[in-house]
Amino acid sequence: MKNIFRNALSVMAGRAEKNRSIPRMSSSDPAIMASDALAVTDRLFYETSGALLGRGEAERLTSGALEGMDDGELFLEYRETESISLENGVIRSASFDTSSGFGLRSVLGEESGFAHSDEISESALRRASETVQLVRAGRSGQQAAAPRSTNTQLYPGSNPMDGTEFARRAAVLQEIDAYARAADARVVQVMASLNTEWQAVQILRADGGRAADLRPLVRLNVSVVVEKDGRRESGSHGFGGRYEVARLLDPAAWKGAADEALRMALVLLEAKPAPAGEMEVVLGSGWPGILLHEAVGHGLEGDFNRKGTSAFAGLVGQRVASPGVTVVDDGTLPGRRGSLTVDDEGTPSGRTVMIEDGILTGFIQDRQNARLMGVRPTGNGRRQSYAYPPLPRMTNTLMQGGSATTEEMIGSVKRGLYAVHFGGGQVDITSGKFVFSASEAYLIEDGKVTVPVKGATLIGNGPDAMTKVSMIGSDVALDPGIGTCGKAGQGVPVGVGQPTLKMTGLTVGGTA
Repeated sequence: MKNIFRNALSVMAGRAEKNRSIPRMSSSDPAIMASDALAVTDRLFYETSGALLGRGEAERLTSGALEGMDDGELFLEYRETESISLENGVIRSASFDTSSGFGLRSVLGEESGFAHSDEISESALRRASETVQLVRAGRSGQQAAAPRSTNTQLYPGSNPMDGTEFARRAAVLQEIDAYARAADARVVQVMASLNTEWQAVQILRADGGRAADLRPLVRLNVSVVVEKDGRRESGSHGFGGRYEVARLLDPAAWKGAADEALRMALVLLEAKPAPAGEMEVVLGSGWPGILLHEAVGHGLEGDFNRKGTSAFAGLVGQRVASPGVTVVDDGTLPGRRGSLTVDDEGTPSGRTVMIEDGILTGFIQDRQNARLMGVRPTGNGRRQSYAYPPLPRMTNTLMQGGSATTEEMIGSVKRGLYAVHFGGGQVDITSGKFVFSASEAYLIEDGKVTVPVKGATLIGNGPDAMTKVSMIGSDVALDPGIGTCGKAGQGVPVGVGQPTLKMTGLTVGGTA
């Protein structure tokens, strides 16, 4: 098995190096520093051997395509991704991929034209230009003001795989497997995965303005299955962000993830069926903010509100949550999974207060919806890749802290649920209705946490749920860096967070 494993590593490493048709930038490359992302992306898109598009042609064709439009941009992208997964001591899959392409968008009023290609060439861009010009149809718009520039650096621009060998990145997964099995004899299965990505983007505008960003992204996940007396339960934990992969390979870091996955699995071995009914619920800090993200955050995106399809449409200035509830979207947090130096339209990321002390104050915006609603863009125009147009999307969405302690909140509950971690969920943007499953939860009885329960789901309505927040903790925490948000068929990395919260009168679905 060891020889097979070594051979697999050699093959994958060889493929990775063979597929790097565009020279990689090392962490010591001076072009990576601070505000020089433009220099790096110029080299990637225009100056490599065999480049089919020059900067001059790109600027000229973009300017011509967007003539007479209100807005638009040329989005150039290069991406490297590596994924390694292990199951029961064996590397089950390992892949390395590079992709590149462009997306050209024109905007006129509420209409937009979009064309994309995986070939970055003058001929492909010329065809795309002809396509997006069809939106104009004899009309003319007024060109929107360009985004401001920024020298902010929220994360390193170097490729996160630099400084580590493929063999080491793969071998750490086997070390995780061995560590988890040695930790407890009840462990019967271990799964682990390591995902690494480097994205380089450059955005060109009709007026010749340019912005660029170099985005690392890493994530490690560990899942453990335990068995006792014929009963099997599983637990999982992951972490990551916009930094070098070497941080994931630190034994202290991955051992912490394995320990947490095992702890959750062992808790579920002792869990009893969850009760059902209306009760008080205490939500843990950090990842339980996914409920806030899904049940409330999507309803605060500009496009849904401009079209009147959000439960929050037309409510700016009105109370939509309990006093003390303040919700922000902050894409400026260094190294976080959802953070961006600039969004995918070239607007610097920002911190947007959407709900302040329970009052709805505004929405997160891309450029088109902001212009149509008469407000400023907030740096939330995001896209999955060059093949998609940008939409208003969340970055890191979190609730601000209060003054209560977790002990005070639990102590005030006669009978209720303490939900520490969440799994999946669903939400209807128009109605705000949501259903979320708790992956780790405990019963609260007479002000004390008693037994773990499984099968608990929280059912409610986002806007209504925010009015049921009765106590807010001071322990604001962000998730460990594992979130991906889906909208209109596009997935983007996001962060969520909140302090511990007490909510009254939530409906809990159970199996007891």
